[in-house]
Parts: sequence; structure tokens; C-alpha cells
Amino acid sequence: MRALIVEDETDVAADIAQAMQEAGFVVDVASDGEDAWFRGNTEDYDVAILDLGLPRIDGLTVLRRWRSEQRSFPIIILSARNDWTERVAGIEAGADDYLGKPFEIGELIARVRGLIRRAAGHTSASIAAGKLLLDTNRMSATYAGRPVRLSQLEFRLLHYLAHQTGRAVSAGELAEHLYGAADPGDANAIEALVMRLRRKLDADAIETRRGFGYLLAGSGE
Repeated sequence: MRALIVEDETDVAADIAQAMQEAGFVVDVASDGEDAWFRGNTEDYDVAILDLGLPRIDGLTVLRRWRSEQRSFPIIILSARNDWTERVAGIEAGADDYLGKPFEIGELIARVRGLIRRAAGHTSASIAAGKLLLDTNRMSATYAGRPVRLSQLEFRLLHYLAHQTGRAVSAGELAEHLYGAADPGDANAIEALVMRLRRKLDADAIETRRGFGYLLAGSGE
């Protein structure tokens, strides 16, 4: 999953980015509203963590612009301000959640994971697709009832496909969400990763739709 962190406090942004990366996310960071608006409007993110007190363009304006431009990824607002009217304004502008500063990083990650699950129509931390069962909290998997040892990259690929119910995902899109825009990888790297997963699961666990991409067997059920 790919996340955009919008935070002008360098230490706070670094702490969030590190925790998100350890939780299996690919992370981009923007330190001002202008950069945030541009990134969110041109890149494909699964979630954004948006501070309100930003230089150049304030967070609420960024949020309103994203939503007016039909950017639909989940957004959680961060703010040190304790004004309830600001929280209401953020939700009315299109935010999906709100977390006041200071906060526990574990709570932030839990809320982010919940937003992504609900955006994909999942209500539980466990996501099933055919014989595959993913535990998104523990970053673990079972296939046909047996535990499967996965690298973080392998888990991220399965996790992303599991959220694209019944939709074939191109190698380019997978690379962007696994490696990020700065290091997008290539189609050969994705193909090698898929082949490795098929050996660990079974040959039919990940389907290839020629000309469209990959999808998990049973993901449309």
C-alpha cells in the first residue's frame, strides 16, 4: 500500500514515515500544502495522512481541492488544534477520520489500516480471497489452511491485490504501489515476484489476465 504523509514538522514526519514503512507501507512525504496538492492530484495513493497547519497552502484547502478534483483515496487529518469546529470542517470537506496531536503512532497506523480496509469494502483485519487468508495486522498469511512464510514485499503484493476485488491489476500499477514512484521497479521484477508467490501458494493462486494484469483467484467471490 502507498501512503502520502503531509507534515511540515520534520521530526514528526520522519517518525510517521518510519513507522509506516515498518508496517509495510510505501511512503512519500510532502512538507507543504503546494507539494501535497500536486502529489495527491498526480499520483495514485491508497491513503493520505494530512496535517492542517501547513505552509503555502493550508491543509483544509488541500483537502477541498483533492475532493473537488475527484481524488477519492481515504484521508486522515492530523492537527494540534483542539477546535471542534475545525474537526467538523475537515469531515465536511471530505476527510474520513481525524486524529489530534499528540497521538500514539500505533493508533494512527490502526486507523489508517481501517480506512483502507473500509474503502475496499472489508470490515475485518482478516481478508479472504479464495484459499488465501491475510491477517493485515500481523502481516501474515495462510493458504488452504497452512501458514505461508512471506517476505514483506510478497505480503504487500498479495495485500494490494486482495483490495482490488475482481479487478486485474497491471504490472505497472503493482510496481508503483510496491516500490513507490522514486523506484518503480519494472514488469520483469513483478513477474518474478508473482512466480515466487505461485511456488509458495500454488500455480493457480494468482491469475494472469493477458493484456490486463494479475488478480487473486477467488477475489471476486
